[in-house]
Amino acid sequence: MATRDLVLSALFAAIIVALGLVPPIMLGFIPVPITAQSLGVMLAGVVLGAKRGTISVLLVLVLAAIGLPVLSGGRGGLAVFMAPTTGYLIGWVFAVLTTGYLSQLLVSHSQAGFVQTVNFFVAALFGGVIVLYVCGISYLALITGLGFSKAFMGSLAFIPGDVLKAVIAALAGRAVMVGYPLLPQRA
Repeated sequence: MATRDLVLSALFAAIIVALGLVPPIMLGFIPVPITAQSLGVMLAGVVLGAKRGTISVLLVLVLAAIGLPVLSGGRGGLAVFMAPTTGYLIGWVFAVLTTGYLSQLLVSHSQAGFVQTVNFFVAALFGGVIVLYVCGISYLALITGLGFSKAFMGSLAFIPGDVLKAVIAALAGRAVMVGYPLLPQRA
């Protein structure tokens, strides 16, 4: 890997950690808060692509595993990987990989700005919401014994916020594409 790739991966790992400092939003009727870190996962995918974005997410997860308080609410340590929401942390890897891959596949410099933005949105929505929810809900259902339907119904409250995050990621991806394109070029 080139030094530039390592620096960009570390930068986006720092962005994901910084988004963990944004105070979580409690909805009141569910015990799990809305956090901003999944936005960082989407951003890493749309801006860096699959490989570098995945490295940035893996770096955050390694930092969390060794005990640094890099997750939302200042959490860190191996205990965060033993919780019912661990599936979402594992899902970050698949989410950024999918988002990055789809961004590289769907977005090109020859497209109009609106088309690039829509394609970034599709990539962020599919990877950062659908893939992430499949991982998180599946793990939650299996570990807690809730069943898939109850776990899915409990997660519905998060969808509007995550769709908004996908819009923000798409707009940011388009802005970076215009000013300083970082997505790997296809041969």
